[in-house]
Amino acid sequence: MTRLHLTLALALAALVITPTARAQGPPAQPLPYQTGDPADWPPELDAVIAAPNNHTVLLENDHVRVLEVRLAPHEVEALHHHRWPSVLYVMEAGHFIDRDADGRVIVDTRDMERFPPLPFTMWKDAEAPHSVENLSDAPIRLVRVELKQARR
Repeated sequence: MTRLHLTLALALAALVITPTARAQGPPAQPLPYQTGDPADWPPELDAVIAAPNNHTVLLENDHVRVLEVRLAPHEVEALHHHRWPSVLYVMEAGHFIDRDADGRVIVDTRDMERFPPLPFTMWKDAEAPHSVENLSDAPIRLVRVELKQARR
């Protein structure tokens, strides 16, 4: 790993792990995302392969994959999964719906008691195939640090 890549990785880790002054803590209630056995998920549904317009690799090595995730207003992502557990640093977001591979609603943020103040940081286990629909007039933008060697 070059010094630049190491510096970028450390800076992103600090950004993701360190709370921000504007952050008001985690979401008001846990988000019920589906997990499962990543070995059962088709490799072609990996987020970077299945939804490349929404997932940009910022850094990847044997330990982590750092993604920038973007959804334009009213955009629907292609079905995809996230094989590794992750830390998400959500910078911009409005209401959205997340659906599983069968189209069933996993999360509709309009049903939440309150939408979490931005920015916020959250943990997610590996995510089974799903698709997010951005319901808002604002983009969704986040950094996702996938931990390749984390225990599941």
